[in-house]
Amino acid sequence: MKKTILIIIAAVVALVLGIAARQFSIPAEKPGISALFEFSLSDLSGQPHNISEWQGKILVINFWATWCPPCLKEIPDFITLQDQYKSQGLQFIGIALDDKDAVAKYITTSQINYPVLLGGDAGIALARQLGNKVDAVPYTLIVDRQGQIIHRHPGEFHKEQLMEFITE
Repeated sequence: MKKTILIIIAAVVALVLGIAARQFSIPAEKPGISALFEFSLSDLSGQPHNISEWQGKILVINFWATWCPPCLKEIPDFITLQDQYKSQGLQFIGIALDDKDAVAKYITTSQINYPVLLGGDAGIALARQLGNKVDAVPYTLIVDRQGQIIHRHPGEFHKEQLMEFITE
């Protein structure tokens, strides 16, 4: 009886660890290239912005939240890369899947140097429409100058991985 209980507990622990490992090691999706459709979201001041404002630039669109540790970990690299490659037509856009107050508080301390739009529930739906099939946060898209989504990345996007696309 004792052995059976131990086996059941070990099986449950293994299952939980397997699910957790899968969640944290989601591979980058590579579905075919597709066009980015137009959408609009507001910034912290309530000003609406259409994605077409940044037409002709290389876009890195990042869906993130203040409660998401991997999201907060990648933002400093995004700030650095925005500074470094802005003159070459690179534009980061953050879409916060969070409430306005939490985002405003985070932005004042992090010195984000790129537009941050408020997505909320609409942002979650938008991320799904843009290929986020597993509802991963963070979720990042890279869009070329012609408006084609050339890469979708669920989970944390490391600087080295991102550089492969930027330097192309």
